[in-house]
Amino acid sequence: MEKNKAIVVFSGGQDSTTCLFWAKEQFKEVETVTFDYGQRHQLEIECAKEIAEDLGVKHHILDMSLLHQLAPNALTRDDMEIADGDGTRLPNTFVPGRNLLFLSFAGVLAKQVGARHLVTGVSETDFSGYPDCRDSFIKSLNVTLNLAMDEGFVIHTPLMWLDKREVWKLSDDLGVMDLIREKTLTCYNGIKADGCGECPACKLRNHGLEQYLLTRGEK
Repeated sequence: MEKNKAIVVFSGGQDSTTCLFWAKEQFKEVETVTFDYGQRHQLEIECAKEIAEDLGVKHHILDMSLLHQLAPNALTRDDMEIADGDGTRLPNTFVPGRNLLFLSFAGVLAKQVGARHLVTGVSETDFSGYPDCRDSFIKSLNVTLNLAMDEGFVIHTPLMWLDKREVWKLSDDLGVMDLIREKTLTCYNGIKADGCGECPACKLRNHGLEQYLLTRGEK
């Protein structure tokens, strides 16, 4: 297993793209994996393809349509209106088991291509309460993957303790802030760049951007 090779779980959104550039700084060789789970906007996959191609990074796309069958939610159903959580329940954009499955399959792929490191953009600092974005879950899964495959995988979560303002700062420090603003897709309504401005993902992303630009003396 190559100790300086990484697989980045890559959606083409702000967080995973920032993680991709972070990984390119950290590791000699980087590949990406995108999961097609019946998400309502296939443009997400196209964004991931385009960015990976522009960077000359090998890009794997895996069929995870089973999630679409098992877990109806606003990210996989056009007829469901996106709704925030209310303190007693999670937002209806939560896909149960998504990160568990994604990282498990990323681990299988990593074993096949000889990569020791897995990189994912989960965070429990600015998040919607998704249980599979927590640091405790990642640490637990890291142990499970290593026991299951008798390997020494290391799961990296460079955004775990960053809020969205700090994620924008990281992208700026990496010299790719403009690329992430223009080429990524975070919006739940499928609009690239700054998005619709109304969905929960856009509000979080844009609020963080506004905060960061203020620290640079910009509006």
